[in-house]
Amino acid sequence: MQKAGAERQLYNPFSFFKFVFPKSILQKKLKNIYMNNSIKSRILRLQERSATLDPSQEQRDDLLKDLQGYTNKFLNNIDNGKYYNSEKANKNAFSIGTKPKLLKEILKIYANEVASKGIKAASAGHLGYIPGGGIYSSALADYLADITNEYAGISFASPGAVAMEQELLDWMKGLFGFPESAVGNLTSGGSIANQIALTAARDRHGIKGAKIEQSVVYLSPQLHHCNHKALRIIGLEDVILRELKLDSHSRIIAGDLAGQIQKDKEAGLNPFLVIASAGTTDTGAVDPLKDLGEIAEEHNLWYHVDAAYGGFFILSQERKKLFNGIELADSLAVDPHKSLFLPFGLGAILVKDKEAVFHSHHHLANYMQDTFDDNFAIDPADVSPELTKHFRALRLWLPLQLHGIEPFVACLEEKLLLTQYFRNRLQEIGFALGPVPDLTVSYFWWPVANGDENAFNKKLLKEIHQKGEIFLSSTTINGKFVIRLAVLSFRTKLETIDKAVSVIDKARKKVQDSTIRS
Repeated sequence: MQKAGAERQLYNPFSFFKFVFPKSILQKKLKNIYMNNSIKSRILRLQERSATLDPSQEQRDDLLKDLQGYTNKFLNNIDNGKYYNSEKANKNAFSIGTKPKLLKEILKIYANEVASKGIKAASAGHLGYIPGGGIYSSALADYLADITNEYAGISFASPGAVAMEQELLDWMKGLFGFPESAVGNLTSGGSIANQIALTAARDRHGIKGAKIEQSVVYLSPQLHHCNHKALRIIGLEDVILRELKLDSHSRIIAGDLAGQIQKDKEAGLNPFLVIASAGTTDTGAVDPLKDLGEIAEEHNLWYHVDAAYGGFFILSQERKKLFNGIELADSLAVDPHKSLFLPFGLGAILVKDKEAVFHSHHHLANYMQDTFDDNFAIDPADVSPELTKHFRALRLWLPLQLHGIEPFVACLEEKLLLTQYFRNRLQEIGFALGPVPDLTVSYFWWPVANGDENAFNKKLLKEIHQKGEIFLSSTTINGKFVIRLAVLSFRTKLETIDKAVSVIDKARKKVQDSTIRS
């Protein structure tokens, strides 16, 4: 019996492990096996739950069918409802719950609380501010970019995405007469584009410390406010701002710039930056770019042109002469999501001085050492505050490839003529008009012989928006309240302008009647 017991002990399957491994090591190994099995079990359960984030082809087809149904309904009826709805959104409709919803239910919330409130930005009747675009082919590009999720900040990650961006920037360099050596970036819009440019100007001229308060920036009173924000953001809040005199068309008077620079130099100040506009938001004015550029060059000042709104009107043969001298700029901001009719979220910046841009935006980090390669082109992350970068290039490149440039040019020409037509119609009725605009922003008001003219026109704009049939905006020119029309939506057509004129005139008669009764 003892012998048999001994034999059984010799064949114990764990006896080998006891001999090879001390007891503590064996326990640890058995514990690890148990823990790994437990972890695997939990992972498999979590995988099952998380699988909904990666739907099957059949599920994708169903989702796309619902989405396509909504988008087709929206586009087919985009000009059948209100263009402006002042009703506030119901915040509770957006509450984040724990239970999933069907896409149809989610789209209903979107339709009721997003697409139907505020300005219908994609519509023909958005004639206020500077309308955005929203061409369908850009939506397809964004869908594709989001599906493949290309990281467009560094060539190492997506050489194709970066090469596409560089090609678009090279195309813009050719349009605006910039050298091939200029650097650029596709930004989220004019705010970041202008900020990059003004940061480069600051660094090129070494504007820091005690020098800030002695440094001078020259600009138009109608310069877009994002430039003022940019100066504050980059630490130049305390520079001296010289608002230059404007002519009757709201363009900077070049002679005033020359005189102001001379005075400031004689006073021991440090002029360093001139900012011109190629299409102001208030009136659509294009400053005398050539004259301003030559003055800036003569005095060694950085010359920046904010062409966010009007830049691509350079494609119009009729307006091209307005942009003479834009090639003299040290930096240029332009927004394809304005005058190329793309969805919001695409601006561009071109800067001639690469080193000035690199000074603030180029930085190396150890965790990115695998991405360093001198053979790659300049990375977008090197010339922008952004490291994480959406693949924006596709939303412009795909439409240009799909449609060609001719429809874009035709659309720009059409908007110029629609603006002229609108002015003619209003003049026939008796409205007072601002000067003939350079581009597609025009302002007007109803002249009041007796009474408060500003108050009358404020009531008029409110009445125009009462039913939401069109959307206009206002501004103040030399203390006068005026109503603005901005024609830039690619969907705005002749019938849109006729409808706008009708709405404006009906509103004018109603306000006049109420004024007489009161």
